[in-house]
Amino acid sequence: MANPAKFFEQIGRRTASGLDEMGYATVLFFEAIYWTLTGWRQRQPVRIAATFAAMVEIGVAALPIATLLAATIGLMLAIQSLYSLGIFGAEQYAFIGIALSVVREFSPMIMGILIAGRSGSAIAARLATMNINQEIDALQVMGINPNRFLVAPVLIALVVMMPCLAMWANIVSILAAGLYVSAELNQSFGAYLNDTLDVLKVDDVWHGLGKAGLFGIIIALVGVVNGSMVKGGAEGVGRVTTRSVVLSVTLIVVADMIFAYLTTR
Repeated sequence: MANPAKFFEQIGRRTASGLDEMGYATVLFFEAIYWTLTGWRQRQPVRIAATFAAMVEIGVAALPIATLLAATIGLMLAIQSLYSLGIFGAEQYAFIGIALSVVREFSPMIMGILIAGRSGSAIAARLATMNINQEIDALQVMGINPNRFLVAPVLIALVVMMPCLAMWANIVSILAAGLYVSAELNQSFGAYLNDTLDVLKVDDVWHGLGKAGLFGIIIALVGVVNGSMVKGGAEGVGRVTTRSVVLSVTLIVVADMIFAYLTTR
């Protein structure tokens, strides 16, 4: 009987730990909003320079790899769409699946996974290192709120730049897919773009951009929570960094599924 009891005890502990992390992330989120909106009244505004620096690091610096991934996804969708629709002789309708898949699903998800691995891990590692070096405690002793100083700029940057990256990925993916489809079907590239614009609606674009913003919040909060929970030295930093990436990607995929289910019923 000891083994089943221990098993259920572990489940209970992990569940309680998960709920604790969710509660902590919720508090961080609302505190960041509070300091963003009211910090200037208390002469402790969110640092604009730090926010723009985070935007450049998260968004602008990621453009080369984001462009490569977006073009690859567009080409992959074009190849698979032509192959699958070719079975029914409906290759000329490939633009419908490509456009909707890119704008509603692939662009926000791929950019979310990219930024989770690229920037989410950096956020977790930075805060973990600061915790180990007791820099967070030093900020509190100096009367500086760590949430305002460290979390709010990163959260704002991710919420702003994730939709921007997703929109850029939309453009690159559709153009890359269009070049392949127009060449394979021997039709003009302009006709492909015109058909794509006809099938896409503003709601489709906002659907993808909204998910991208949500993914930005997830990446920021997961990185901060994991960085704040570090234990041990360099090994601890490595563990929380890895956990941050894995957890961010998992939550992004799950949130994408829930978001798609709720908005397509």
